[in-house]
Amino acid sequence: MTTTEYLTLRRSIEQLRRSVAEVRDTFGDGPQVRRLMNDLERLEIDASELAVAEPERPAGTGTQETIYVPDTPDDSAMWSDVDEEGLGGYHGDRS
Repeated sequence: MTTTEYLTLRRSIEQLRRSVAEVRDTFGDGPQVRRLMNDLERLEIDASELAVAEPERPAGTGTQETIYVPDTPDDSAMWSDVDEEGLGGYHGDRS
């Protein structure tokens, strides 16, 4: 996370902290307000962890293993005892 992103996140969390404090002043220390305070604490913990974390590389970057899929027909014996999906399956001899 860049310094700018982190500072923006910290400012947003601090603004949220002030808003939750106003809500607590208005509604008291009920269960809903305590949950908001708990959520706010969790946000602060997560933000601190993100500050030191390495960003994950987006999918499609880096080296990937190439898997070769041949375009030759499959061995029909491989499918000899398999039911045909969507048709209710075959029972008995297929001939």
